[in-house]
Amino acid sequence: MWHTVLFFVVLSSHSVLGQVSYSIPEEMAKGSTVGNIAQDLGLDLKRLKSGKARIFSGDSTEYIELNKEKGMLLIKEKIDREALCAKTTPCALHLQMILENPMEMYTVTVEITDVNDNAPFFQTDEISFEISESAVTGSRFMLDGAVDADVGTNGLQSYSLKPTDHFVLEFQNHANGVKSVEMVLQKPLDRENKERFTLMLTAIDGGEPVLSGTVQIHITVLDANDNAPVFTQKVYKAVIIENSPKGSKLTTVSASDADEGANGKVTYYISKVDDDIKDFFTINKENGEISLIGQIDYEKTSHYQLDIKARDQGGLSDSCKVIIDVLDINDNKPTITIMSMSSSISEKSPSGTVVAMLKVNDPDSSANGRVQCSISEHIPFVITSPSNNFFSLRTEQELDRERESEYNITVLCSDEGVPSLSSSASLRLLISDVNDNAPVFERRSYEAFVLENNTPGLSVFTVKASDADSNQNARVSYILDDSAVNGVPVSSYVSVSADNGVISAVRSFDYEQLKDFHFRVKAQDGGSPPLSSNVTVRIKIQDQNDNAPQVLYPVQTGGSVVAEIVPRSADVGYLVTKVVAVDVDSGQNAWLSYKLQKATDRALFEVGPQNGEIRTVRQVTDKDAVKQKLTVVVEDNGQPSRSAVVNINVAVADSFPEVVSEFSDFTLSKEYNDNLTFYLVLALAAVSFLFITTVVVIISVKIYRWRQSRIFYQSSLPVIPYYPPGYADTGVTGTLPHMYNYDVCMTTNSRKSDCKYSTLGGQSVLVVDQSFSETLQRAMKEKNLVDDPDSPDLVRAWPHNFADLRNVSTRWT
Repeated sequence: MWHTVLFFVVLSSHSVLGQVSYSIPEEMAKGSTVGNIAQDLGLDLKRLKSGKARIFSGDSTEYIELNKEKGMLLIKEKIDREALCAKTTPCALHLQMILENPMEMYTVTVEITDVNDNAPFFQTDEISFEISESAVTGSRFMLDGAVDADVGTNGLQSYSLKPTDHFVLEFQNHANGVKSVEMVLQKPLDRENKERFTLMLTAIDGGEPVLSGTVQIHITVLDANDNAPVFTQKVYKAVIIENSPKGSKLTTVSASDADEGANGKVTYYISKVDDDIKDFFTINKENGEISLIGQIDYEKTSHYQLDIKARDQGGLSDSCKVIIDVLDINDNKPTITIMSMSSSISEKSPSGTVVAMLKVNDPDSSANGRVQCSISEHIPFVITSPSNNFFSLRTEQELDRERESEYNITVLCSDEGVPSLSSSASLRLLISDVNDNAPVFERRSYEAFVLENNTPGLSVFTVKASDADSNQNARVSYILDDSAVNGVPVSSYVSVSADNGVISAVRSFDYEQLKDFHFRVKAQDGGSPPLSSNVTVRIKIQDQNDNAPQVLYPVQTGGSVVAEIVPRSADVGYLVTKVVAVDVDSGQNAWLSYKLQKATDRALFEVGPQNGEIRTVRQVTDKDAVKQKLTVVVEDNGQPSRSAVVNINVAVADSFPEVVSEFSDFTLSKEYNDNLTFYLVLALAAVSFLFITTVVVIISVKIYRWRQSRIFYQSSLPVIPYYPPGYADTGVTGTLPHMYNYDVCMTTNSRKSDCKYSTLGGQSVLVVDQSFSETLQRAMKEKNLVDDPDSPDLVRAWPHNFADLRNVSTRWT
């Protein structure tokens, strides 16, 4: 059963070389179907007709024909594989199918598989041996092998010998695939017992059904001949140049025989004489000299093998092989065949359009058979080789009939032999006119860069288009296509000069708002009707360091003091807090570094230059002040650089009362809130307004506050207002807060008061509201609830029922 293999190789946008392969057995009847080439190549039957599809074989023998009506490949002539390829495998026909309008070429390979239609046969009707009765066991006698024109399993496979009373067969497989057979004596001969006998040698192939051929071997037993001839070499090699004259000597084989007289005289002959050997070589029977008697052509056969036999008068023999290699000479010119050609082509045809297809054949080998083709210079055509032996002549660039209306193209094909041989072919091509030259931009797309904060009206970039036409048809105008950038017309961003294509910025750009945008520019000529082309222009905004870093944490509050609590038991490397900052610039302008500018005790704290983490440098001691103030500078890497400053209050303490006492005075003494006066005046004005408008409300409020203060002094649940700062989690980018609660439990003895709180990375934040501190002190003084009137400590001014204070909630961020 035959089969089809199909694949494609893309050569260009206008010429596709498709290849389809079929496999069929030999001896198919005329008219048999090879394959449906239209279906296998995906071609419509109308395309076969309109393209004038035809099969090109390259030689005079046409075995395959095309039926365009059905798209089928048919057997035109019965194919004999042995006559076509002899022993060559695989055996294949290489054809081309040509289509026109547009021009396309498809390669068709038809492999001819072997059928077992040839039986093995011997070239002689009988084989005769004269063997001395003294021949020792193991003596070998070379037999002329059979010939089978089939190949593979259908070829010669084995031999059999009958009867086998005195002789057995032995086989030797050689590197070239040839199998030789020898007859080996296994039982001594006795002339007195039997002087003559006949053996039957059968050659068998491997086909189905099995075919065979036979030959008779006549054995004549002679009186004793003690020694058989022996060749000096088992394999001889010779080299001959093709076209050598007749009579040229190739080599000489030599065998010796230790016997004397007639039994020692050796004669030589070629034991296996094929048709391709007997017409070219001969051997001198007396001296073993091998000579040339025919015309050797490398292109037909490049390798020969001779089986030489040496026999003495007593019937003993020996064999050897002579391998002859033929050397190629450059004796064949390349042959140029024009497979298809267009007589005219439009000037509008794109680059790469196929004009003609050529097949160039050189039967020589190696460099002698390698062909290169070229054409005249300074013409807009190029010749390429899509596959071996095939060449395509195609346009290399756009054609212009106004410059050249006709081309006479000479194709020169030369081989690489020494000396080189060449052939040429002339082609005449007319250019048909089309008046359609549109402007062409120098690039397919443009990209420009502009620094942010630019001056409006700045020239950003220039686009350039050219038109191959002349006069008015070559006058190019530039137009900005209508489009939008972030919902705003692109004309509010850039403008383009109609005369010279200069693109200018209409506004000043801000990198933080717009990083890049693109638009299209149309180039239109002055022809009628006008022709145009478009190009995309991308504008990229480059960043400047125009934004200072912004500190996200800690948040600087005006009405309360944010303090990070560090226990006195903190070890070295204790994480106090982390400064979190961002910079809306990009690149190195947004690379931030952190530096500790000021500190109450520089030996106690340090800040990570890359991550902003504030950690202790040494062990905290009892001698360290409770109140610590740090100033951290956040600086970007721009040129020039910008920075931001953040102040951080740190409380070094183990108990809540100590922190409250210290930071109450600290809060009252600090005056770095620039808007404090403004808020006080505003509060006074509001109170005055309320007092004037409604005295009743003021009196009610006073009474209400007096009652509340009474409840406050009698209650154990003082409410401490708290306004938490924003805090970004260490090691995490973002501002999403986490909620934490802690409880404060105190007794009437402040030394036994305790503060239990939840921590984040070992950090604590305490917030003491300034207004609460002032109100608390004023209330205690008025009610004379102070245990020790001489003590300035805020905690000592706490009421006696302070032990009942519970559930004071704060929030961590």
